[in-house]
Amino acid sequence: MEQQQQFQILVADATHEQFAQTICDEMAESAKARGTGIAKRSPEYIVQKIREGKAVIALSSEGEWAGFCYIETWEGEYVANSGLIVSPAFRKSGLARAIKRKIFELSRTKYPDAKIFGLTTGLAVMKINSELGYEPVTYSELTQDEEFWAGCKSCVNYEILMSKDRKNCMCTAMLYDPKDHYEPEETTKFFEEKKSVLERLMNFKQWILLKSFRKNVPVLTKALLGNFFNF
Repeated sequence: MEQQQQFQILVADATHEQFAQTICDEMAESAKARGTGIAKRSPEYIVQKIREGKAVIALSSEGEWAGFCYIETWEGEYVANSGLIVSPAFRKSGLARAIKRKIFELSRTKYPDAKIFGLTTGLAVMKINSELGYEPVTYSELTQDEEFWAGCKSCVNYEILMSKDRKNCMCTAMLYDPKDHYEPEETTKFFEEKKSVLERLMNFKQWILLKSFRKNVPVLTKALLGNFFNF
């Protein structure tokens, strides 16, 4: 068990199944508040992950649910740390970073040779990933398992993803390859040095994708930016 301020962060077990509906509800509300997409999960799916030993939960000192994340596996070669969520009452406390580290460690223990990847629209999550050794990658470096991409169907940006032949979308792809990776100190340094540029690029990319999807981007602009954004 790991302590983070007033929180307990541990691998979830049967005693935590009672929080499944609350976790799903908060995932949906959080995505709605941000105006971004998220693959919807059912309480039954969350319970399944808990029973498989593939989930991490954070509890407050009062035993309240405070945060959650789970593992998904694809093609026997890829692992995704998905559904990272922190209860609104406990945000901005460093809890998301602690949960992310715990689920990363669990993934490395259970699947030591797997590539660990994630998709995010948030700079804060990019920062956390960078601290663990993740690097930004193209979508072609992610799993091509149809089941994984089918999980995006419930995302509000799914039509944009498919319009780009799954080569790009609103999310930034990041990957940790245990056989070929920079040290966390290096990826963290790169992020800190480039975060303002990365933020502008992320915002610009999202703006371009939305405009392109609505067919309002001039042809010349699309041609100039095509290679960079995989149009």
